[in-house]
Parts: sequence; C-alpha cells; structure tokens
Amino acid sequence: MRRSDVVEEHYLDRPLDVEADLDEGEGDYGLPWQPEDIRVSSRNFSLRNVIDMIEERELELAPDFQRNRVWKLKQKSGLIESILLQIPLPAFYFAQDKDGSMKVIDGLQRLSTAYGFRKGEFALGPLEYLDLEGRRFDDLSPLWRRRFNQTQLSVHVIDPQTPSQIRYDIFKRINTGGTPLNAQEIRHCLTTDRCREFLQRCAARPEFLTAVGKTFRDHVRMADRELVLRFCAFRLQSLEEYRAMDPFLDDAAALLDDVERLTAKDLNILERDFARAMATATEIFGPRPFRKSQSSPLNRPMFESLSVTLAKAADKRRRPDAAHVAEGVQHLVEYDRTYYDAISSSTGGRTKVHYRFAAARKLVFEP
Repeated sequence: MRRSDVVEEHYLDRPLDVEADLDEGEGDYGLPWQPEDIRVSSRNFSLRNVIDMIEERELELAPDFQRNRVWKLKQKSGLIESILLQIPLPAFYFAQDKDGSMKVIDGLQRLSTAYGFRKGEFALGPLEYLDLEGRRFDDLSPLWRRRFNQTQLSVHVIDPQTPSQIRYDIFKRINTGGTPLNAQEIRHCLTTDRCREFLQRCAARPEFLTAVGKTFRDHVRMADRELVLRFCAFRLQSLEEYRAMDPFLDDAAALLDDVERLTAKDLNILERDFARAMATATEIFGPRPFRKSQSSPLNRPMFESLSVTLAKAADKRRRPDAAHVAEGVQHLVEYDRTYYDAISSSTGGRTKVHYRFAAARKLVFEP
C-alpha cells in the first residue's frame, strides 16, 4: 500500500478520521429523470407567517446537524439589520411532504437566526446603520417589530410528488453557499424523524463507538450516521439492485422512513444485527477496524462490505475464523491492487462495489 494514497477528510482544518474517496463521484451517477418531473412552485410568505409555521410544526428547520456551524453574533445581527432595513433576502427553498408539512432545505441558518431573534434568544450586537445594539425583539419599537413581521420572503416549494432523487438533485444544485452540505446532511434534511432517530440511535450504540472510535460520536459531518445508513442499505437491499451510491442510500433512507415496508419490529432486528456486526468486527480486527492500517482513517467501503458480510455470517450461525479474516483483509489491502482501487477511488462504481463485497464473502465464508 502506498501511504500517500490515503487522504483524510477535514472540516475547518480539523481531521475527521474518515478517508476521502479519491475522484469521488466518478461512476456515481444519479438515476435518469425527465425535466417535466421537476415540480417547483414560487410563493411569498411573511416572516411572521413562517415563524408561526415553525411554532406549529408545519415547517421543520431540522437544526441538529448545524449545531457546529452556528452563526456568530455579528452575522446574526447583520441579517436582522438587513430585515429591518427591508433589504430583500435571497430566496428560500422548502420541500413539501405529502401531509402538507414542509422542511427548509435552503436558508436554514437565516430562518434559525430570525426565529431565534423573534423568540428573544439573543440581543443585537453592533450594527452598521441602526442604533439598536443590545436590543432584543421585545425591546424594539412597534415600527421595527412591524417591519420584521411583515418582511416578505420569496420561497420556492418543491412539490411532494417530485421524485425523491430529483428533490435530492435540486438540493445539490442549490447547495452552494457557506459550507455546502454533504450527501448525508442533505438526506437528513429530506427524511423524517423516523429515519433520523434510528440512524442516531444506532450511531450512539457502544458497539459502534468501540469499533469506529470515539471521534465518531455526534460526528461533525454526520459520518457516523452515513456509516449506519450504508450498513442498512446493503443489508436491506439486494446487491443486484445497486447502480450508484447516492440513489442506493437515498432508497434505503426512504425505506427506513416507511412504516408499511419496515415495521418497528424490523427496525429493532436491524439495530440488533448492526450492533452484533460491530461487536464481531472488534473481535476479529481489534481496535480500529475498517481501516487500511491502524494509523489510517476509517474507510467507508471497507466498513460497508465487511460489516454487512459479518451480519450475513451471523444469519447462518457461522463464526468466522478471526485470524484468517484479519490476515486476509490485510493481504488484500497490500497486494490486491484491484481491491485497493475498489476501496480507494471512485468507490461508488458498480463493478468496484461488487468486487469488494465478493472479496469479503470469500474471506468470511471460504476459510
């Protein structure tokens, strides 16, 4: 193995203990769709109307993934000043669900700031034009409060009948400001509490944190939940259905959300299988499994292929030969260039996915 090939992902100059996929996205194409499938309408809402919708749970901010990216007071105050000065804000994007409720998919930080100010969560800092420093919403004069409440927001609403992959593609296209959300953070915005809470619950299990390391607890870029989703995707769906990574994971997230296709009992079984696979991985590989070496960051393709294969071994009541599997994986990493490529570059390609799963099956089931 060439150590120079291993590149670790970073966020704000902070190492994330996850290996980057070189040439990520190559061979990872979305499913084909027709332009007429795009259903987006434009509406105007007053800021007061939007805040009422948030309080009545008709509009979801899904703020938990933003906890590490909260605006500083200067940014918050600047936005509120722009609102009070009646400077038009950039358009917002909402995604509407079949029950009529909506999720904010672009403009979360702006709406979170406006909502927090309206609820008295912070006082204004120094402003460029207005002498309102230290004021909270209730401290403003009726004129300023009225201006705030009556501010008109331009909102593009994605219709619930728009196919999920198109909704995802739209989000990727508009997701350009600040620090763009990664694929898992986008899914977090587009799924419901059922999927989110399941992924979070599994990611908090001690078996998982022992296997992947404490750096993955409440991971800043949701790598912990993506790993759980990858396990679920390949555990619940046939490998023959696989065409590209993002749609495959999107379909799995939709499945976790669907109470008719996946019952609460099914979720409990899936969580049990996940925890068991994590414990087995630790038994076989020791600390820091799913890595090219002990000093390398975690490798997602190794995680998905090995963990799902270990879960299938448990289904057959088969206990893998720990030494054989551990040595076999290391041999693949060091001497099988095709395997190394399958876990290193353009890893979403169908051929590479099949190759690494076949290699894992051979090690676990053919001692």
